[in-house]
Amino acid sequence: MDNKLINIDDIDIKSLIYTVRGKQVMLDSDVAMLYKYATKEVNQTRKRNIRRFPDNFCFQLTNKELLDLRSQIVTSSLETTDMYGGRRYLPYAYTEQGIAMLSPLLKSEVAIQVSINIMNAFVEMRKFINTNKELFERVITIENKIDAKFLGYDNKFEQIFNALQKDEKFKQKIFFEGQIYDSYKLIIDIIKRAKCKIVIIDNYISDDVLKMLTKKNKDVEVVIITLDMGNVSKLDIQKFNQEYPVLRIARTKKFHDRFIIIDNEELYHCGASIKDLGKKCFAISKMENTEIINIMKNIG
Repeated sequence: MDNKLINIDDIDIKSLIYTVRGKQVMLDSDVAMLYKYATKEVNQTRKRNIRRFPDNFCFQLTNKELLDLRSQIVTSSLETTDMYGGRRYLPYAYTEQGIAMLSPLLKSEVAIQVSINIMNAFVEMRKFINTNKELFERVITIENKIDAKFLGYDNKFEQIFNALQKDEKFKQKIFFEGQIYDSYKLIIDIIKRAKCKIVIIDNYISDDVLKMLTKKNKDVEVVIITLDMGNVSKLDIQKFNQEYPVLRIARTKKFHDRFIIIDNEELYHCGASIKDLGKKCFAISKMENTEIINIMKNIG
């Protein structure tokens, strides 16, 4: 494809940033595509100004690094050709500093806007990595625990994902607008943890809450403490109790926030009403303060 026909606004630049040697980098072919150059031209520009590009600005991938990247990238620029034909050498990787150095050397009608977009993408990636640092460390730890017999990358990442799901109980999760299924699934997973009792404190409930509670374990008692029953009627509760006993409702005006208490041992704070999960950005957090848990477990 001719780079000049590509609309930069249609490209998710963050998806073109990879981690190699502990650095966030972009490949020479992707840089060329964004600036509407041929890959060969980009690297010739670097070569003509070689003193401007120390190793922490730009470096050439090894065969192993190339194979590792190819295993991670579904549609890879590593497999494409440019107007000069197929690749005859290992790709070069440009760090954020390398691209900043390269930008003024490339004379392009889109150069300024592309440079801004790329720098913004690197900033967003750094924020994402810093925010999820603990998660990445857990992935690495879990990966090291996986038996060596899982040689295929697909199997390996599937094993990592499954192990991560079963690993330590989460402490906090943030959901964004539209993540309805993911947030509902987490609440249901919390509900399924209960072996004897669930207490839900939420000022506004709906029949959606009852539907989620049908996933609870058998004979687990449920107490809902609320201000407004919404569209839940006494008949709904009676029918629920006939099939999924026991559910009790208590009314109060004393609470503002939403909580879920599991077996008088686990306390979760929910930033949104359970009936509104996924409609706005919110967080679900597990509270570790034993004093608070001891106070809250007497409720209901």
